[in-house]
Amino acid sequence: MYYDLKYMSVPLPEDVIKLKSYGDFDGAEKRIELLLSQELPEALRKRLEIEQDIIRIVGIDEYPFDFSKANSMMKKTFKDYQEHELSELKESGKVDWLYIDGEIHFQRRFLMNLIKTQADYEARLLVKEDNEVDRLRKQELTQNVQLMKEQGYRKVKIQLITSIQVKKEYERPGETVRVYLPLPKECKQVSDIQILKTTPEATFIAPENEAQRTVYFETTLEKDQVFSVEYSYINHVEYVELDPELAAEIQPEYSLGEELPHIRFTPYLEQVLAEILSGETNPVKKARKIYDFITTKVNYSFMREYFTIDNISEYAAVNLKGDCGVQAILFITLCRMAKIPAKWQSGLYVSQYYTGCHDWTQFYVAPYGWIFADLSFGGGARRAGDLDRWNYYFGNLDIFRMPANSEIQRDFNPSKQFLRADPIDNQRGEFEYENQGLPYAYLDVKQELVSMEELA
Repeated sequence: MYYDLKYMSVPLPEDVIKLKSYGDFDGAEKRIELLLSQELPEALRKRLEIEQDIIRIVGIDEYPFDFSKANSMMKKTFKDYQEHELSELKESGKVDWLYIDGEIHFQRRFLMNLIKTQADYEARLLVKEDNEVDRLRKQELTQNVQLMKEQGYRKVKIQLITSIQVKKEYERPGETVRVYLPLPKECKQVSDIQILKTTPEATFIAPENEAQRTVYFETTLEKDQVFSVEYSYINHVEYVELDPELAAEIQPEYSLGEELPHIRFTPYLEQVLAEILSGETNPVKKARKIYDFITTKVNYSFMREYFTIDNISEYAAVNLKGDCGVQAILFITLCRMAKIPAKWQSGLYVSQYYTGCHDWTQFYVAPYGWIFADLSFGGGARRAGDLDRWNYYFGNLDIFRMPANSEIQRDFNPSKQFLRADPIDNQRGEFEYENQGLPYAYLDVKQELVSMEELA
């Protein structure tokens, strides 16, 4: 059973909301089961079925630390820590929390988020982190901007190995498994995609034009089995210097619609957009105003699983926080509302210093065509005081990417049977037995850069 996430835009019954808000997840699940035993409108039934899985995900796995445990963790991490600080961080919205059975619990990555987003807490670490890799990454990005402006483009050949394996305690050898790993897909900047090796032999490799491209394995699970794919591709990115005065009078009218539940044109977002644009009509200037709002007002923050958020774009604009994907979805939504075509791209950020998941966007302005915006990289550059790099990520992208997804909320080819670990897109892979899909807490996922070669 694969869920259509558009039904998350259906309101939940009041009793379910009350129980969920208090953190009585057992009570909420019992109430949902009772409702599902009755005759209901089909849309409400589908919403409640989705909510059953959300409740299973959002509870103790996502928010494992009570106040006492979180305080102890803070004391062991930061010098001169005072116990009142955690309450103040909660009240100021700098740590993510919810109620579980009426008691406050903190999100599993609240400590990492503090260190990443709050400079004063990073400075107070009892054990200083090695920031050399982070420094080299920023240096690499700054150098990319300089090279792109000097040369007008960059072209690289990238070779990667990605793998997925079920953790030992959840391994069930002898059972049939269905496994998916992301692959580079056909898009503006990518060409010459080569699948070099799969282990074991792939059952199916999706076409290059799939919205969410994968390699698929279906086999009997062996003990300690690793599923992997090695591939290469060419990434060619051209530099664009946007001039608002060159924008065409007539702009295209595609990629402008809603995609429920997360790209939704709500009354609140309409008010936010009107305030952002202040009557501006030029499409380049409108997109830049939206970019500036997000990169200056929406603070970067680690997120709980996207599946547990009813409407990601409105969440970002209400809470003024979010990670790369949350910021990207808000940008796409506001652009579409402003009649600027916009769409999703995501996959991996790939460099010699770091390889991991990342999300970004494209928007369309005639006569330039599809151009890029990376909200989290742009916002990070601005916070670091690098205004040149901040400006660069409005209209441009670096070469350190593996695009696997061009849309959100799209099924795989072949279709997945159970709820995905990430129903929005696919960056790490998916793994399921015949009777259940596995969350990422049950899986080990790796991405390894083999080589990156600069081409003329």
